[in-house]
Amino acid sequence: MKWLMLPLGILFAGIVTAFPAAASNNGFEVMDATDHTLGWVAVGIFVLAYIAVMAEEVLQLRKSKPVIFAAGIIWVLVAIVAQQMGMEAEDIQKAVSHNLLEYGALFLFLLVAMTFINVMEERHVFEALRSYLVLKNLSFRKLFWVSGALAFVISPIADNLTTALLMGAVIMAVGGNNRGFVSIAMINVVIAANAGGAFSPFGDITTLMVWQSGLVEFEEFFVLLLPSLVNFLIPALIMNFFIPEGSPKGEGGYVPIKRGGLRVCCMFIATIALAVSFERFFHLPPFLGMMTGMSLLMFFAFYLRVSGTEADDIQFDIFRPVARAEWDTLLFFFGVIFCVGGLAYLGYLQVLSHQMYDAWGPTVANIAAGTISAVVDNIPVMFAILTMRPEMDISQWLLITLTAGVGGSLLSIGSAAGVALMGQSKGQYTFLTHLKWSWAIALGYAASIGVHLMING
Repeated sequence: MKWLMLPLGILFAGIVTAFPAAASNNGFEVMDATDHTLGWVAVGIFVLAYIAVMAEEVLQLRKSKPVIFAAGIIWVLVAIVAQQMGMEAEDIQKAVSHNLLEYGALFLFLLVAMTFINVMEERHVFEALRSYLVLKNLSFRKLFWVSGALAFVISPIADNLTTALLMGAVIMAVGGNNRGFVSIAMINVVIAANAGGAFSPFGDITTLMVWQSGLVEFEEFFVLLLPSLVNFLIPALIMNFFIPEGSPKGEGGYVPIKRGGLRVCCMFIATIALAVSFERFFHLPPFLGMMTGMSLLMFFAFYLRVSGTEADDIQFDIFRPVARAEWDTLLFFFGVIFCVGGLAYLGYLQVLSHQMYDAWGPTVANIAAGTISAVVDNIPVMFAILTMRPEMDISQWLLITLTAGVGGSLLSIGSAAGVALMGQSKGQYTFLTHLKWSWAIALGYAASIGVHLMING
């Protein structure tokens, strides 16, 4: 699907030449450089970098590398254009600082969340759940619904990628070589994990970005519960009639949770509460609450080590889970934010905002953005929209949160959950097997939008 990026780049190029750029953004001057040669070079570099991201599996090149390189080159071009246009160095520094602040808050928040998830994994919390489900000897149809329902329930807390990997491990453990069951069950898990992550600030990177931007309050996300549920249930009900008959045989024994595992789960919930409280009652950034919770986890890790009698406790080191965080993903966010930030400083996003949100209207623009996220990762799509900051009411900000979150389910490459499960399934869940059900997923996508506009719009 990497070839789709070129038409998108051409479309982007056509749009940005049609209108003049805006004058300011986020307290610093934005250049009107959309017709500058180096501006076009910057757009081309970003498109090429993202083609490399889309071809990650083929090239065996981690996605962070091309976007970080592109970010550096784009900002060099920005500096050259700024000098030619007589901009002050202070303006460029303000723009860079703004992007750094955006990234720093996201980085610290995600680092804490990833550390908690890795500690729970080390304490066998997820392995215990997986082994329990395997030993239940559920029928294929029951396992289809149980794995989907658990993905929908867990993803608002543990994020959609972690949830998809957990449920994918269960499906592979019991499905074996039953390709018909594995493929359809994994499609269901991708849809459920993405839908469940759409109504919680912790369920997806895009929802977290919207919450941290201050545009939507924490509890306001939960009005997306019913639209998200509809998005999950409609394709699941359709696929339900095509699940193979029979029951798989569970193998292996139950894996118990290690000492302190359940307490770590409780601490994670408490840390989420701290993040919400810091933002709500003290008007402080949520990442400060997450870092405070991280310190409590560090104290608890020290307690496990000094009071433990088993080798797993005595040798437990909190910095090992920190080291196992998905650093490629965290650095990918850096590249995306600075690439998009550089293009915004050149004036391109202001033009794009004018074309999409002023000419098409916010509803059509938000639905289109969600559909685009099935091909282009929803993170740059959402960050671009947040950088544009179009004038929208809360129902429209919730709409783009919904569409960007669940739009990635339309294709297997549209979300991190889908890409991860393609790798986990050993060829049983592929782009083409997912594509066969895209029509059913599209029905759920359209229905969820309709439900949202009916009850929230």
